[in-house]
Amino acid sequence: MNLVQPIKDKELLKEIKAYLKESNDRNYILFLLGIHTGLRISDILSLKVKDVQGWDIFIREKKTGKPREIKMPSELKRAVRSYTKGRTRHEYLIKSRIEKNKPITRGMAYVILNQIGEAFGLERIGTHSLRKTYGYHHYKTFNDLASLQIALNHNDIKETKRYIGIEQDDLNELQRKINW
Repeated sequence: MNLVQPIKDKELLKEIKAYLKESNDRNYILFLLGIHTGLRISDILSLKVKDVQGWDIFIREKKTGKPREIKMPSELKRAVRSYTKGRTRHEYLIKSRIEKNKPITRGMAYVILNQIGEAFGLERIGTHSLRKTYGYHHYKTFNDLASLQIALNHNDIKETKRYIGIEQDDLNELQRKINW
């Protein structure tokens, strides 16, 4: 199994968002939900229109069974509002084009993200990259591992640092400083 990485470059994130906004609304919303909420792909795929009609998303995480409340930032809320206009409350947000009112599969989400990766030269991208991107930028913005640990439902700060790649960044920086 390949270790996927967060998308750390903010300019690259902007380019990907612009590309998706122009090319595919569903994939744009999938991407925004991942990078703005930190939800696992299984939780994103289970969202319906009714789950995103207010400013908050309330879910029970599939993996942990824990409840989670997420306030949508303005960029995500505007995009979701536009995307859901005229849709029924019980429609899945990330709907399959093949089956009637079923979400895309996790495998299809992986294919979509890999296509994005190929288009933008990202080698280690997968469904967890969106969640890791959220975590990485949350940490870089607030420098608060404790709140990020809670947001990601991790049991340990070390797990959170390793998850978002900060631990590896720290090791790489130390390695660069070695000068024999």
